[in-house]
Amino acid sequence: MLFRDITGQEEIKRRLIQTVKDNRVSHAQLFHGPEGSRKLAMAIAYARFINCPNRSFGTKDGTMGDACGVCPSCIKFSKLIHPDLHFIFPVATTKEIEKDPISKDFLKTWREILLESNFRLSLNDWYKAANFEKKQGIINADDCSEILKTLSYKSYESEFKVMIIWMADRLYHSAAPKILKILEEPPDKSLFILITENPEKIINTILSRTQAIKFPRLADDDLVWELTQKYGYPPGEAARVIPVADGNLTRAVKILKNDEDESFYTKTFVEWMRLCYKHEMKHTMDFVADIAKIGREKQKNFLLYAERVIRGAFLSNFDHPALGRLNDEEKEFLIKFGKFINHSNIVKFSEELEKAQVHIDRNANPSILFMDLSMTVTILLLTGQKAAASSQ
Repeated sequence: MLFRDITGQEEIKRRLIQTVKDNRVSHAQLFHGPEGSRKLAMAIAYARFINCPNRSFGTKDGTMGDACGVCPSCIKFSKLIHPDLHFIFPVATTKEIEKDPISKDFLKTWREILLESNFRLSLNDWYKAANFEKKQGIINADDCSEILKTLSYKSYESEFKVMIIWMADRLYHSAAPKILKILEEPPDKSLFILITENPEKIINTILSRTQAIKFPRLADDDLVWELTQKYGYPPGEAARVIPVADGNLTRAVKILKNDEDESFYTKTFVEWMRLCYKHEMKHTMDFVADIAKIGREKQKNFLLYAERVIRGAFLSNFDHPALGRLNDEEKEFLIKFGKFINHSNIVKFSEELEKAQVHIDRNANPSILFMDLSMTVTILLLTGQKAAASSQ
């Protein structure tokens, strides 16, 4: 992955290149931003640029600096096999690894899925590839020990050793203190790049030791160019998903590929809302039993999806542009449903959905959680129905 392979985020590229040019590379950096904003791709391109002996800093006519792409270091980076490039990411037990898993155990799968996806990876995609999608991965104490061990050695061939910690918010709290000292006083020529979509979930003692770089959502024009030029989709198809993708490259590609998760979330949400609206308790219990089986990460993604559509439902009452960020099936549903999400219940809806996500993170029983949430949603829809009737 080179800087020129990443569409958009030009200001961040220039900023990173300038840190190398000025010899002011911060030893611990936090790349944070929404899913699909190319944080991981940028981290790898940055590491490659730093360690390329033939890198260019750009020209006066505005040409972007970059790694050469052809030297031995660049070739190894392109295959993710450079000995000074290290990865830590969330892991869980599997049938093959039943005890004390660490990132190194899954490195082959990690490289394969990254290269196959063109460095476009969601947490749920990773869980599927590694065969623990029904569990919640963490970065555990053993991986923190691996970090200390790896960085205690000198670099093999390049100037910098680079440690990329993907989804750093999954760093287990009891394990985090093990790396505080090395983050504050790292070995010479070592670079930490922590990547997250939820910086608020990272403990403050780690946040305070990093230099934060915020990644915005991709601009619509950049997303269209990426989908047409890199993925080969017709311009009309690319333009169709741009509003729904909302600057998320990962989601845009999934929609175009008719990804089963996207379809599942839409159908499941519509079914859930109808059951709650009609007070069909027996069928709601069946619904809860089914959703309790899908795995915690997928449950959280479903709640995030529900939060997005609920917000769209509320804004649809005001002909807000956010309505354009919904797909056709969602829009059709909201024509009738949207009026029941209003000033009387929108705040409580958001609070309950966010609270449920936190409880899933803390290993709450999913059957109890979704049953309780469904009952709350039923009451909230009734509240919204009464408010809508009184305003007519």
